[in-house]
Amino acid sequence: MSLFNKTILAFAAVYFIWGSTYLAIRFTIETLPPFLSGGLRFFLAGLILFVFSLIKDKTLAVTVQHWRSALIVGGFLLLGGNGSVVWAEKYVPSGLAALIVATTPFWMVLLNWLWKKGAKPSMGVMLGMAIGFLGVGILILPDLRVGSYSPHLGGILALLFASFSWSIGSVYARTAKLPGSPFLSTGMQMMAGGFLLILWGCVHGEFLMIHPAAFSIKSIMAFIYLLFIGSLVGFTAYIWLLKNVGVTKASTYAFVNPVIAVFLGCLLANEQLNAHLVLAASLIIVSVVIITLYHREVKI
Repeated sequence: MSLFNKTILAFAAVYFIWGSTYLAIRFTIETLPPFLSGGLRFFLAGLILFVFSLIKDKTLAVTVQHWRSALIVGGFLLLGGNGSVVWAEKYVPSGLAALIVATTPFWMVLLNWLWKKGAKPSMGVMLGMAIGFLGVGILILPDLRVGSYSPHLGGILALLFASFSWSIGSVYARTAKLPGSPFLSTGMQMMAGGFLLILWGCVHGEFLMIHPAAFSIKSIMAFIYLLFIGSLVGFTAYIWLLKNVGVTKASTYAFVNPVIAVFLGCLLANEQLNAHLVLAASLIIVSVVIITLYHREVKI
């Protein structure tokens, strides 16, 4: 297969698969414990990558420092990031969840500048961030009523926290002491983050929610899809793109995924698409496009 065809397939995988995971998460948590199912998914996917990497290259070495870094990165990416998304989707439609998580580049720009002392955002990036936050504000505004709090608003705030946590983990991972093999490193991060999600689920009593007889076929199939397609195929395709086309082009998934998620949510889950959501979605996607175009300039 030619490099061009491999690139097309890899982009198709990252665009569609990662865009579809939001709906798959919604289907999974209909009858499966949210944190335990998410933790098991990542732990098993990470274990497969971990074992595969060590078998493929027996010279690879794993140190205590590597595991420490993997635990920190996995904690921010999966426990804080994915865990918050899983919880939020109990109250927020999958398409809306994908749109809010698309704000991740905003936080990465700010963290790269303020935390890692990177390049100051250009006027173009600042414009993109302003447009994006305006879009988020439009999403939240209907729920910001004096003296009121709704699960919908709580879900939106959890998703904003998820994108912020994912950004912290991503920025930290760039300088963390991790194995040189991207597949081994990714496997360790998923195992560590999966373990933390399982632990969090246990603390919240999710073991009491395990009733196999109540698990629907739809939830089980969605879990299997997330494990093998969402985690293994999606992450592998993304790692391949980072190596072969660069960060800037690979990162375009950030504004394609929400479109896929909204479309699938409307098509398969009867999620409503109104003018209010379309306006907010348009602003967020435009902002991420602008920020992505200035990707190299801010050295993310």
